Amino acid sequence: MKTPTQTNAIDFDSAKLQRLGFGQPSLVPRRPTTITQLRQQLGLQLQTSLEPERILGVFFREIQRLVPLDALQYRHQASDLRLEFGHRGHHTVSYSLSHEGEHLGELIFRRNQRLVEEELGQLESLLATLLYPMRNALLYRAATRSALRDPLTETGNRIAMDQTLQREIDMARRHLNPLSLLMLDIDHFKVINDTHGHAAGDTVLRAVAAAIKSQLRNVDMVFRFGGEEFLILLSNTGRDAAAMVGERLRQAAQTQDYRADGTRIELTVSLGCSTLLAAESAESLLRRADSALYVAKREGRNRLAMAG
Repeated sequence: MKTPTQTNAIDFDSAKLQRLGFGQPSLVPRRPTTITQLRQQLGLQLQTSLEPERILGVFFREIQRLVPLDALQYRHQASDLRLEFGHRGHHTVSYSLSHEGEHLGELIFRRNQRLVEEELGQLESLLATLLYPMRNALLYRAATRSALRDPLTETGNRIAMDQTLQREIDMARRHLNPLSLLMLDIDHFKVINDTHGHAAGDTVLRAVAAAIKSQLRNVDMVFRFGGEEFLILLSNTGRDAAAMVGERLRQAAQTQDYRADGTRIELTVSLGCSTLLAAESAESLLRRADSALYVAKREGRNRLAMAG
């Protein structure tokens, strides 16, 4: 059975905002009973957060004072952001939000009963209240992600790692789940820089990072730990499973086709693996992974060593 779909595009500019009643000061009642009152209240409520999930959650809850809905979905591909509230309905209507050429994501409303024209008009009027809150939230999200990412490899940086590691340890203990850490180092990376130049070295770093990410689950996290070192955090992963992941990463990195000036660069990586022990600190978990990596290098490189 084909799902009925209504698709709309909205581009809010200042003229349309004025047409929808913005820019006209008025008092906000405690319990709105008209679309004008609800729009005014939303305009205030949605400005109080920079979290997309909170903004859309409030919006979804409040608009149902006028237009009952079964679900709301939001997608913003550039931010890798997908949110969903409620339960799926048979009928959908979608809106592509943009402002002055800037894409602000796609909203999909779902309901078991088809939306009538009056309800669509109310939704479109209320959508105006999302414009600036979502734009600010997306800008804040982009700035935050940029501050926590290594610009060369598009992996997390040391700041992100420090923030994430303790949180993952706490979660693993709370839910009684295993947690493992892989420390990966590119073998003889200095030789690559000295022989082929730093531009080639940067290309290799990006390619190795891409190879690592291609082998991991969405829940796993990759950080650039040092110059040519990467740290991979494997949630809900015990010692044996982590060893299998480490070996897969080693092989994936080795089989990449690295080239500089038409010459193929032979490359291998070494890895150390540690799995969280009872009452172990983040510093100890890192230290044991680093010690295992040292063992892998001492024993000839291009291998995985497990912490004791």
